[in-house]
Amino acid sequence: MARPEAGYEAAVRPRPACTYTSCYCEENVWKLCDYIRSQDRHPLEEFYAVFISNDRKMIPLWKQKSGHGDEPVVWDYHVILLHVTSGEQNFIYDLDTVLPFPCPFDVYSVEAFRLDDSLRPEFHRKIRMIRADLYLKTFASDRSHMKDADGKWQKPPPPYPCIETADSKMNLDDFISMNPEVGWGSVFSLSDFVHRFGSQTDYSYSLEGQ
Repeated sequence: MARPEAGYEAAVRPRPACTYTSCYCEENVWKLCDYIRSQDRHPLEEFYAVFISNDRKMIPLWKQKSGHGDEPVVWDYHVILLHVTSGEQNFIYDLDTVLPFPCPFDVYSVEAFRLDDSLRPEFHRKIRMIRADLYLKTFASDRSHMKDADGKWQKPPPPYPCIETADSKMNLDDFISMNPEVGWGSVFSLSDFVHRFGSQTDYSYSLEGQ
């Protein structure tokens, strides 16, 4: 399996040392951004929170820890961290993948994203990118989306206080939404995202049907 390129310095601690709560990927990525800001070793402007979803809230991803064999996991949304470097390769940080951490963008694209072309249209994925510094300033979640109708947790919450801003206690839906008129950042089709940030052109990512 491909490893991070020689000479690339990981921006965060090894995976086992990172703040992580299962099923709270948006907060896990927020914590990664916060750690990068606190270390001040990499320009925060090189990092982006990347929300993956679509209008039906059904997005397949491969190589997830909760997957079985070569079957994809279908999430309503997922969040990863993108490092846009000055080198030939960008990197993905995904605390829920079995791929390397960090993972070269091209490896993640082929192994985890694969192609929308082979999927039914309702499973085609979209991307919302928010620069890390903006994400830290704007994101808020009261975790209410993780409670059932009786107010019980569907998955145990993180041990630290809810993330909130001066303006909001809950705006997660604005980040999950793939409506470019809503929220912060920029919205792309998956193929546009891969073409923009991948370094390889021989994987034949097609724009057809996007």
